[in-house]
Amino acid sequence: MHCRCQCQAVSSNRTAAVAVVTTLLLWASAFVEIRSVGAVLAPGAMVFVRLLVGAIVLGLVALRYRRPLPRGRALRLVLGYGVLWFAGYGFTLNWAEQHLDAGTAAMLVNIAPILVAVVAGVAFGDGFPRPVVAGMLVAFGGVVLIAAGSDSHAGVDSLGVLLALLAAVLYAAAVLLQKVALRTVDAVTATWVACVAGLAASMPFAGQAVGELSGAPASAVLGLVYLGVGPSAIAFTTWAYALARSDAGRLAATTLCLPAIAVLMSWAALDEVPTALGLAGGALCVAGVAISRRRSRALPTATPPVHGPAAPSGGVQGCDSCSARAVP
Repeated sequence: MHCRCQCQAVSSNRTAAVAVVTTLLLWASAFVEIRSVGAVLAPGAMVFVRLLVGAIVLGLVALRYRRPLPRGRALRLVLGYGVLWFAGYGFTLNWAEQHLDAGTAAMLVNIAPILVAVVAGVAFGDGFPRPVVAGMLVAFGGVVLIAAGSDSHAGVDSLGVLLALLAAVLYAAAVLLQKVALRTVDAVTATWVACVAGLAASMPFAGQAVGELSGAPASAVLGLVYLGVGPSAIAFTTWAYALARSDAGRLAATTLCLPAIAVLMSWAALDEVPTALGLAGGALCVAGVAISRRRSRALPTATPPVHGPAAPSGGVQGCDSCSARAVP
């Protein structure tokens, strides 16, 4: 029984790792797509259409999944992070990327993991493990290099920087609320309800969205559909799945590699050529994330073996614990 419990834990860790990678790739691509679509549509119209698509997709999944809706405090937490993240962060980031290139926007937004790690270390008892602190320092050094390499880019202005920093604060606050909500709400239901909350908050932009979409090119419409399905419906669900199975600070540290991925994607898709400092900073971001995750890889082998008469009881308890964590 104990062996089976360990196998389930390892399987759950691997699934969570796949979820994290999926989230990072989709969120990095969002910075690039927002930059592209933002040349045609206003920030409010973009966030409304993106959330409308996301809510429809997530609603279909939630209907098939058939989990109970959150109530009471859990519902308030989900609604809160939905408005902050899906609507507030989405609108602010869309606006920021009308003043910043995709890589610079990703770099500024990713001070959020630092905020999450500090608050989670104190409020949630996650602590400050050495690999996480060291990894975040290395990755933040990479972020600084990317910032230095972006200083000479055309179109970077103070309004864009302030908007991106505001987006980072909204992102960090939403993650912390979400971490608490996921203690009692499954990932799919939480993401769907949060997306609907964000959609409701963005309703004032519905009329603007209809008017702008009528004259928008097909590429912009397809870009919005992609943002709704990929970076919204899929990525937020895989993020919630991983967050429910990880320390908030440790998981947030992985997103420090987003600027590096976004810089490469914007280089390929938008011809926003990164500087030498930007490439070096991207490499440091990836290295920092690798350092911050070292302890997580060692966790499965750290479980002490159970011997003798206590084995059946320990095995049952362990399996119950893993089973509880494996429920999405």
